[in-house]
Order: sequence, then structure tokens, then C-alpha cells
Amino acid sequence: MNSWFKNYKGIILLITGIIIGSIAGAVLGNKVEIIKPIGDIFLNLLFTAVVPLVFFAIASAIAALDSSQKLGKLLGVTSLVFVSTVLVAAIVTIIAIWIFPIHQHLVASPITEAITKKPFGDQLTSLFTTSEFYQLLSRKSMLAMIIFAVITGFATLHAGEKGKAFANFLHSGNEVFKNIFILIMRVGPIGLGAYFAYQVGVFGPQLFGGYARSMALYYGVGAFYYLALFSAYAFIAGGVSAVKRYWKNNIVPSATAVGTCSSIATIPANLDAAKKMGISDAIANITIPLGGTLHKDGSSISSIVKMAVVFALFGKSFNNAETIIIALAMTVLVSLVEGGIPNGGYIGELLFISAYGFPPEALPPAIIIGTLVDPMATLLNATGDTVAAMLVARFTEGRGWMKPEAP
Repeated sequence: MNSWFKNYKGIILLITGIIIGSIAGAVLGNKVEIIKPIGDIFLNLLFTAVVPLVFFAIASAIAALDSSQKLGKLLGVTSLVFVSTVLVAAIVTIIAIWIFPIHQHLVASPITEAITKKPFGDQLTSLFTTSEFYQLLSRKSMLAMIIFAVITGFATLHAGEKGKAFANFLHSGNEVFKNIFILIMRVGPIGLGAYFAYQVGVFGPQLFGGYARSMALYYGVGAFYYLALFSAYAFIAGGVSAVKRYWKNNIVPSATAVGTCSSIATIPANLDAAKKMGISDAIANITIPLGGTLHKDGSSISSIVKMAVVFALFGKSFNNAETIIIALAMTVLVSLVEGGIPNGGYIGELLFISAYGFPPEALPPAIIIGTLVDPMATLLNATGDTVAAMLVARFTEGRGWMKPEAP
């Protein structure tokens, strides 16, 4: 019994903190705003650690590759897995909307945040690069930092013996920042508890407003995708044992994702879970950080729901082939350009509204839905990365990819 409690102590404390926070939010309502800074401090600690952790994880993984490990194949399979699961999520949602149509009982609300629209060229430039080195240290430049980490890893690999000392530095940095994450997560029950209290207390009442129908559809499809499709992906990757291992180690990443509403903040938890799932470091340290920025099953589902709501509001059909094809293409694009940070979907909303030629009035309802579904969307975005890494391992390393279960 003592051994069991020792193994699951962290998870038990985390769930306890979340339950207490949720109850406090439901009972106290808006009064829980007073403890929001506690959740913010926890989230800031995660964000502070995650940028260097991702850099060291990717750069050290590439620097450690040998001639027998084909990075090109790994990245190719990773891209195919990411795009495939995003499209599956979108198709499942479209079918659900056809079965349970969203009626026009929605009232648009004013925009609560100012959104500036940059020229497309500037958006593309800022997405992949920064003009100063220090800007790579911001979580808002995650994709640019990931690209720089890949270049650094390749440069270290090609430097050979002369780069050995730097490669050791990268490996040491990776280990140090993984331990920093472990230390931060010791206050996770308090930090996530405070965040859950705030979410339930402040946003809970809105769930029963005019957007209840679309919310119910989203959370229903999301729950189905989370339980059924993730289990199916894990089964494809490694059979029943992979399914058991996935769900056994998916609790902490799930709680972190819902509590922080950030895929990026969940990367450290995912890396730790991937190791326990038996995924090799060479695969996990590349696919999971990439997934935190580029792979978003939850955003794919929310994009389709937002499109369906906007189409209903403006009296347009969401059933013709051209509309569906554009919708599928938009979900892939949105998955690539959305940031892995809270409320990062505004760019995606602007994209699909522009693509379909809707007026600016279409933006507020999309933003409202995006805000209300953010916890579930992040849960799917973040925890989908580890099961995607399982699939990548299966298709790159073969049937025997699972390493012995880590303690």
C-alpha cells in the first residue's frame, strides 16, 4: 500500500487540488478571482522553463543522432501523422454536425480584445524567424526557436569531435531543465487548483448561455475523440499494452493541459510521460516539442464548430463539397499557425473568416466559442502529441518500438 501511494502520490495530490479548486469555483463564483494570481505564478514558472527545455530537448536529440537514425524519415512520418490525425478530427466533427445540426439560436457579442491584423508576409516572417536572438527566448516565438534548435542540433552533429563538448552541454541542459520542471510541478496541486477555481467560478455560468448547443456538441465530440480515437491510435501503435501504458501515464499531462490552457506549458509533462510510455528520447524529444506548436487535434475540432456556428448565424449551408474541402484545408493551416498559448486561436479565426469572405461581425461569436472551448481544445491538442509520438515510433522503429516501462 505504501509503495502504491508513493508511486501515485503526485497524481493523487494533483487531482485533489483540482477537485478542491473546482468546488471552490462552483461555490464562490466570481469571488475566486482573488486567487487567480496563484495560478498565474504557476503558469509563469512553467512558461519560463519550457522555452529552454524545448530548445535543449530538440537540439540534444538531433546532436545525439548517429548514421543509423534517419532524421528525414522521422520528420516525414511525424508530418504525415500530424496531418492525418488533424484531418480525422475535422472529419469526425463534420459528421457530428450533420447528425446534430447547430441551430441559429446564437447572439453575437462585442469583441472583448483588440486584435491587430498584420500583412500575410509579415505574419509568415514572424512565424518562422525573429530579427534578434533574444526574441527566440519568448514563448511567442516558439516555432522560430524550434527551427533554431534544429539548426543548432545539426551544426553540433556535423561538428563531430570538435562539437563534442557542446553536445555534452546540450545533453546536460536537457537533464537540468527536465529536473526544473519536476521541481515546478511539486506546487502543481496548488497552482492548477487555483486555475480550476478561476475557470469554474468565472466561465462556468457562460456555459449555460446562448452558446450551450455548440458547446455541448464540441465537448461531446471532444470527449469521444479523447477516449475513443486516442485509444484507437495507441492500439494501432502497439496493441492493448500501448493503450494501457498511454492512459496510465496521461493523467498529469491531461491535468496540466486543462489547468493551464496551453499546449506549450504541457510539453514538459508530455516529455516525461512519453519516456514512461516507452517512447525513445530520440523520437519524443523531436515530435513532442514540434507537436506542441504544429499538431492540434482540438483546434481542428473547434475550427469546424466555429465555422458551423458562423455559417448558421449568416444563414449559409455548411454541407456542400467546396465548403467542406476548404474547411478541411483550413483546419490543417490553423493547426500550423496557431500559437500553443492560451487563446492562441484568434489567428485561426481570422483566417477562416477571411477565407470564406465573412464580414467582421462574424469574429465575435467565433472568439466567444474559442474561449469557452479552450480547456478541452488544449486537452486534445496537448495529449494528442504523446499518442502521435507513439504512432511515429511504430512507423519508424517497427513493432518493437516500446522500451521497458520507466519507473
